[in-house]
Amino acid sequence: MKKEFNKNIPNYLTIARLVLSVIVIIFLLFPFDMINVSFPKYLINGTVMLDVKMLIAAIIFVIASVTDFFDGRLARKYNAVSDFGKVMDAIADKVLVNSILIILSGLGYISPIIPVVIILRDTVVNTIKMVAGEHGDVVAAIKTGKFKTAFLMIGVTLKLIGNFPAGLYNIALDDFFLITATVLSLVSGFEYFNIYKKYFMNS
Repeated sequence: MKKEFNKNIPNYLTIARLVLSVIVIIFLLFPFDMINVSFPKYLINGTVMLDVKMLIAAIIFVIASVTDFFDGRLARKYNAVSDFGKVMDAIADKVLVNSILIILSGLGYISPIIPVVIILRDTVVNTIKMVAGEHGDVVAAIKTGKFKTAFLMIGVTLKLIGNFPAGLYNIALDDFFLITATVLSLVSGFEYFNIYKKYFMNS
């Protein structure tokens, strides 16, 4: 019974990430002003604006991101890697990160170029994975892609918390992580295509 539960832990974590993703999306988009609910904002040192609403969203986002760190490792540890887990993990990742990027862009926190590049890259890579899969080839994650995801999650978190504490020293650490993640996204996309271009050249 315990062994079966351990094998299901990765899937539970993935589902939890998906649920948390939906919660943070609804939280950020919900028109609280229509129900006379407001969240305080604090100006720290005259340079960093901490918005409590964004801070709450950041906490939910970080918790969801932590589940992404553990689910794959636990799946390999308990030999519980499944097609369901792979599909749900990919969906949860895209819902969590890409949705937040779109919302941040809509709120004016980041340039729309970032979500456009990230989402277009994900679309291309997913197509590559689908084509490779039709040829019986399993597309493994590459290091550049993993670094891209890590940089994105750090950048989004920093953006949500007003670039605290780096903003106190006028260091745009949030933009650095997000721009670097965008560049890594392009690089990893080209790497994926270069590895599996044989399937497109022969089709």
